[in-house]
Formats: sequence, C-alpha cells, structure tokens
Amino acid sequence: MKILSLEQELKNNDYPGRGIVIGRSEDGTKAVTAYFIMGRSSNSRNRVFVTEGEGIRTEAFDPSKLEDPSLIIYAPVRVLGEKTIVTNGDQTDTIYDGLRNGLTFEQSLESREFEPDAPNYTPRISGVMKVMDGRYSYAMSILKSDNGRPDSCSRYTFSYANPAAGEGCFIHTYMHDGDPLPSFEGEPKRVGISGNIDEFAKQVWESLNGENKVSLFVRYIDIATGNCETRIVNKNH
Repeated sequence: MKILSLEQELKNNDYPGRGIVIGRSEDGTKAVTAYFIMGRSSNSRNRVFVTEGEGIRTEAFDPSKLEDPSLIIYAPVRVLGEKTIVTNGDQTDTIYDGLRNGLTFEQSLESREFEPDAPNYTPRISGVMKVMDGRYSYAMSILKSDNGRPDSCSRYTFSYANPAAGEGCFIHTYMHDGDPLPSFEGEPKRVGISGNIDEFAKQVWESLNGENKVSLFVRYIDIATGNCETRIVNKNH
C-alpha cells in the first residue's frame, strides 16, 4: 500500500471529523499516537483536552455554553498497564473494562456500535497500543452503520505487529464534509510519520483546517523503557 503524506491528507480535507494516527517514529524507538477532534457546531467547538491520570478527557471550555454533553464529553485516552487506549468516544471505558476483565480488544467492542446521531451515524473509531519488553504492536477498529442504515452495524478490526519505522495508520470518522457526513471507508490509511514529538505535533496541528480544528493529543512512548512524552494543543486557551 502506498505511504501517504499525513500532512496532505489533512490539508486536503476540511472536515475529517475526529482522527486517530498510530504508528512508529522515524528512528524506530518510539510508539506514536495522535488523536484530534474537530467541530462544526458551537457545542462541538466549545471543548479542550485536559490531562486525567495517565490519559486525557474532554471538557467544556466555557461550561455556561455547554449544550448536550452526551457525545462530546468523554475520555479519549486511558492507560491499562502496558496498553494505551485511544478512541473518539466513551467506548474508551468499554475497552478499558473489557481488557481488564480478560476480553480482547475486538470482544470488548462487541457491545458497542456507531453513535446515535442520525442522520450521520458517526463511526466509533478506536485503537490500542501495546508496548512491552521492547516489543510493540497495535490494533485499530471502526464500528460504522451499514451504508447509513441505523439497524445494521459493520465492525472492522485491523491488527499490526512490529510496525515499520516512520510509518503509521490513520483512521478518521468522515470521508469529508457533507450533510449528512459520509462515514470513513476502507482500511486505515498508511501514512508517514516524521520528526520528534514537537515536530510531529506541529505538522498535524498546522495541517488541520483552521476553522474546524478544536484539540490535538500526541504521545510518543519509548519502546525500550515504556516512558512517554505527551503534547496537548487546544484552540481554546
């Protein structure tokens, strides 16, 4: 599969929605993830990422302007031992609880489906990274309506063992802007990953549409030691 430019994928799409990138740093030593959120409504744009434990959660930037919190306030990132979970909704908690109780990533998501936000039926996108004893692997999932049908959920899981240096996979909720918003199609896109954490975070943030972008989370995990560095960028600050 052709390695795409993450920068161009973002610059050429005004509204990919929410997106997850998971891969390996250019020098091969770091497990890399990025999660971004965008918004078209004032409610969606009224958010920031804040640190919570080893992960993050979304919060209303101006609580007085918060309307419906149900699909916009959640913990996108949680850590369970050597596993880092990254998702676009409260299924982070479902995966965390499932893994803790001995289920696989895929089994944990069997109780969930796409978001109940007709007519978009936004896909639930999720990822889990495992860094242990100098080894690294990850998996990604998308739960989406079957061609816009609210009574049928299509489930796809993609697993990646020993990912290549300087490469990652990118999955996002929408193909592009629209009404209704068209769900992501196909397997995660192969994209290049370059630079240190600050360079990578800057590249992603500056490539997102200036009007629609809201927040960005980036984490580099040292594969040898498990130590991590994190960057959070909020448009509202």
